[in-house]
Amino acid sequence: MDKLYESFNKLLKITNTDFIRYKYAEINWDSHMLGLVGPRGIGKTTMFLQHIKQNLHPKDTLYVSADNIYFTENSLIDLTDKFSKQGGKHLFIDEIHKYPNWSRELKQIYDTYPDVQIRFTGSSILDIYKGTADLSRRAPIYDMQGLSFREYLNMFHHMNIPVYTIDEILEHKVEIPQITHPLPLFIEYLQQGYYPFGKDKTFEIELDQVINQTMEIDIPQYANMNVSTGRKLKQLLMIISQSVPFKPVLQKLADMIGVSRNYLADYLLYIEKAGMIAQLRDDTGGIRGLGKVEKIYIDNTNLIHALGRESPNIGNIRETFFYNQMRVKQEITSSKISDFQIGERTFEIGGKNKGQKQIEGLPKGYIVKDDIENGYANIIPLWYFGMNY
Repeated sequence: MDKLYESFNKLLKITNTDFIRYKYAEINWDSHMLGLVGPRGIGKTTMFLQHIKQNLHPKDTLYVSADNIYFTENSLIDLTDKFSKQGGKHLFIDEIHKYPNWSRELKQIYDTYPDVQIRFTGSSILDIYKGTADLSRRAPIYDMQGLSFREYLNMFHHMNIPVYTIDEILEHKVEIPQITHPLPLFIEYLQQGYYPFGKDKTFEIELDQVINQTMEIDIPQYANMNVSTGRKLKQLLMIISQSVPFKPVLQKLADMIGVSRNYLADYLLYIEKAGMIAQLRDDTGGIRGLGKVEKIYIDNTNLIHALGRESPNIGNIRETFFYNQMRVKQEITSSKISDFQIGERTFEIGGKNKGQKQIEGLPKGYIVKDDIENGYANIIPLWYFGMNY
């Protein structure tokens, strides 16, 4: 275990606490066990290390990664037992999905070691959702998304801006006193501001790795797919990324990639759960229900740029940004009249010349315009909606 502690302390020393993600304040850190899930590369590990650095003592705390060579000869239960006997109280396990039968062992640890708090993360969201069925009564699972535009301004440009509710956004209360012209930074965010590693010089390479690992390893392993089926999933992702946005016709799509239509809905769900796409449903079941899928988007605008670097469609980017940012706090569905519906409010997304015709006569209809700094009445700048979390 000495090497585990040595690695943990090295990581802790280089952990920066200047910027902390939105999800931190929503987590009940006093829980006996909890899980934090989300797509690869959005800062889950960093958040755990920040919590340790700010609130816990390294003498009774340990952070480990589930793919550490230690686990080739030792089980999670073995580690927890040794840790507990040495006075350990807080055990953090990163990338839990890389450990075989993890949910069964965590269940046993939960019941056997009441004095040890367990926190775990998972980037392979599919495996996490599959495993947490056994843990649902024991461990709350928190789902974290990538950076909002507000968080990006804080992390990349050191601008401490408060969260604005949807009501405040629609009432034009959003302010960024540190800058006069937000649009250049907004454009930068759309290209490489959703992931915390967007500051790295190797951002494009790292994002390609996230895509490849998710599509070629996470999903095929979860669904027991062969290599050729994994390639078809990546082909499916490319087709969606080039759409404006994609309105699914399952048989046509199945023919394009050469798979049975019967499997396609499952494939799309796998890709969605893995954080690569987002499916917009109608209001028959809500965003978390079983509503019919009306449109399919790439999960975030950084992925659109990565998958279609030459000339991504601007309309697709605008709608993707709105859906991506608003889904974190709102239940958002498709609209029969315009692009999106949030409760009784309907939203039409467009450029600075977008007119009112689409929502004419609607008391709670809004035109969301890109390429404008300020709005008025029911005309809201697109970038405002990046301030919601």
